[in-house]
Amino acid sequence: MYKSIMIDEFEQLEKRNDLAIIDVREEDEYVSGHIKGAKNMPLSNLQETAETLDKNQPYYIICLSGGRSQMASEHFSSLGYDVTNVMGGMSAWRGDVVDGM
Repeated sequence: MYKSIMIDEFEQLEKRNDLAIIDVREEDEYVSGHIKGAKNMPLSNLQETAETLDKNQPYYIICLSGGRSQMASEHFSSLGYDVTNVMGGMSAWRGDVVDGM
């Protein structure tokens, strides 16, 4: 079972902590602007990339608005990962973004 967090609470956590963030948007979306330090793992490739993560590390999963991150959170959770879905996603994010890879 995964957890969910609203974007406001996530923004406060992100300011105070070094979080492991996974952005599940497609590469072109990620390149156009993402949270600094977020790892891009597109939802379309999760089958191939999920096993590269550390099961002892908690992860925050984000996408554009929360739909894809919810699907990814369900997938990661079913594999035994500690994940939290960030509801609202990048469309609600008010912090700084980084362009490029």
